[in-house]
Order: sequence, then C-alpha cells, then structure tokens
Amino acid sequence: MSTYNDIGIDGKVDWPRIRKLFIIGLIAGCMNLAGDILLGYGMEDQTQTGIERMLSVYLTLSDARIFWSAMLGFIGVPLEALCHFGIYRLMAEKSPKHAHAYRSGILGYLAFGGCGVHVPCLACVFFYKYMMAANAETALEMSMRFGIYFLLPGMISFFIFFLVHSIAQISAFAKGFTPYPKWCWIFSIPVGMAFAALLKVFGNHAVINALTAGWISIGNIWMFGGLLLMMKKAKT
Repeated sequence: MSTYNDIGIDGKVDWPRIRKLFIIGLIAGCMNLAGDILLGYGMEDQTQTGIERMLSVYLTLSDARIFWSAMLGFIGVPLEALCHFGIYRLMAEKSPKHAHAYRSGILGYLAFGGCGVHVPCLACVFFYKYMMAANAETALEMSMRFGIYFLLPGMISFFIFFLVHSIAQISAFAKGFTPYPKWCWIFSIPVGMAFAALLKVFGNHAVINALTAGWISIGNIWMFGGLLLMMKKAKT
C-alpha cells in the first residue's frame, strides 16, 4: 500500500465534492442526534444510584421511540462514516501515512458504529425495559450480561478504530498536512464530544440528558459544521 488511493479515491483536493460530503455528513449528524434525543430525553430517577440511575431514564420509553432511535442511527452512522472520506481527501496528497491511518478508522467506524454499537445499545435498552417489568430483582444483572455478550465486542472494536481515526485527523491538521489552518484540528469529533459531555454539569434535566446521549452525534456536527464554516480559510 504505497499510494493513498488504493480504494479508487483520487487524492487531489476536490473542493466541490468535499463540500458536498461535509453537507451530507452534517445532515447525517443531525439525523443521528434526533435519534439520540428520542432515546435520552427524560429524567433520571434520583432515588437510584450508579448504573441503575443512568438506565432509569429509559424505562419510560415507548417501543416506538426505541425503534426510531435505532433506525435513525442504523442509517445515519454509516452515512456519517462515508462522509469522513471528505476529510481523508484533505490529507491524502500531503501525508499518505496519515490518510492510510484515517481511512482505517473510517472503515472501522463504518463496520462497527451502526450495527456494532448503536443498534445493540438500543437492543440493551429494550431488553432492560422488559426485564424490569418481568423481574426487577434480576433485570440489571441479566441486562449487563446481555450487554457483555452482544454490545461489548462491537463497542471495543469501534473505539479502537475511533482512536486511530481521531489521532490521525488531529495529527494531520496540527502538522499542516491539510489545506486548513493548523488550529482547525479543534474541528474533530473528540472536541465536540467533550463539549457535549460538559453539559452534564447543568444537572438532571430532560434536555441535558437528551443532548449528552448524543455526544458522538454532536461531535460529528461540530466537526462537519466547523470545517464547512472554515472552508473559506483553507488554501485552495
């Protein structure tokens, strides 16, 4: 693999196509966020602690909300991943090494993000909800076991590739291997995720819980939106 376009993608910076990918990625991020809001909108039971308090917000979800949250992510997460190839194009010409690593991250995101993490998360929520109705004493234990069997493998795989993906992007931008100013490394998913996570300081509110459930979606919206806004600052 001595060249950057082994998968048939031209390494030249094609701005119209990159802009289109960023716009589609932004729409996909909003689609995923809508699904996350459907999942996370609600109040945690403050009489509970630990994992049970975190999961308590899901007990009042309707089956329809669980289904549509799963469906939006099932479509939106792979669509996001494909749009990351717009960022791949930014680094491919100046740094094939970073582009190769980033591409590996995209493929892992594509393979595990939707069917490996998002949909199994909703399956765990569905399982916990009905286990609580059937037998509250064993619901948490059985749901944790269900998650270990059917969610954890995909989650571990996803975050390994996600780490490669994020490091490659931040490094390429910070070292000037893209047409953007170096400081535009801040328009990366982890930075947007950090902003979303900080919302927790505002306490237990339905809107806050909904937004923090969509931390990766917010990361994507931050990334695609920021890169679109700063495109005029990039070297053409």
